[in-house]
Parts: sequence; structure tokens; C-alpha cells
Amino acid sequence: MPKASDIKKNAAIDFNGRVMIVRDIERSVPQGRAGGSLYRMRMYDVVTGGKVDETFKDSDMLNFADLTRRASMFSYVDGDQHVFMDNEDYTPYNINTSVIADEMLFINEDTQGLSVILIEGTPVALDLPASVELVIEETAPALKGGSATARTKPATLSTGLVVQVPEHISTGDNIKVSTTEQKFLGRADSK
Repeated sequence: MPKASDIKKNAAIDFNGRVMIVRDIERSVPQGRAGGSLYRMRMYDVVTGGKVDETFKDSDMLNFADLTRRASMFSYVDGDQHVFMDNEDYTPYNINTSVIADEMLFINEDTQGLSVILIEGTPVALDLPASVELVIEETAPALKGGSATARTKPATLSTGLVVQVPEHISTGDNIKVSTTEQKFLGRADSK
């Protein structure tokens, strides 16, 4: 059983008899408390979609829910659903677009290392790889000698995500982006 301090974003936990996906975690350290940190978690019920905000002490013990991760890739959009295809048996998994809006900023048809999280056979969330490769759709022109400075500029990627990139990066460049920190990691290897 993990402590609240060990829980990560997109973990599935068993809370009050319901399976909840942790969407956001805020850590705070109250002044004057002898105890440790507090973790405020925003969770969504996988069955009803209902939102629950709960605060846990770092030492509170929580239970992980039974879930399965299936390696998949993004296939297409069908109305208000995104459809992912299982890499092994080609099973389609439909997930409501509103549930995975944040994750879709990192995903295109070429994204590798993606997993669909299933609870009792029902797709409920996505597990992203640590980094993804995306193409810059729009950014200010590259500056000669820009690599010698630490200055950055905003770049809009093919998925709509905006990240800060060094000045020497240009429109059309393929770059690596961290999915946890939403940061530029470097140029991606050319295909």
C-alpha cells in the first residue's frame, strides 16, 4: 500500500469503494505543523466521471485500484471520442475527449510509448511516455548565434501545445518535449 506522498498523477486508487483517477496533485507544507506535507488531490470517478477533491497527509495509506495498461496508439477522432488502437490485438478503445484533453496536447498519430489505462476492461485514461516528439508549427524566426544565449521564445506545436524553445530553433523543427513538465528537451532525431 503506497503512502499519499508516493501517488503520482494519473494513478488509479480505490477511494471509498470507488475507483478514482488522480488528475492533479498539489503539495503544501503548512506552517507550524510538526507533521509532514499535505497532498490535495483532484480525482475523477471512472464510472460516473464525478469530481472529488480530497486532502491527504503524506503518511496516509491509499490503495491502488486494479488496472491494466495496454500499449496503444492514437487512431482517429469520432465525434466527442478519441479512438486508440491496441498495438497487439488491435482492439479499439474509445475515450471521451473531455477526459483526456490535457494529454491530447502531447499526442499525434506518430506518438510512441502510449498506453491506455483499463479498469475492468473499460478505457478510462491515458499513460503518456516521459517525452514525445512534435513538430513546431509556428515560432519567431531563428536568430543567428541564438544558441549562445539562454533566451527563449514561445513555439506552437502541431498539437496546439505552446512551449518555450531556444532562439535558434525554427518553424518546422522536430523537437522532444517532456510530458510531465511541458518543457523543451532538445531537437529530435530526424526520421
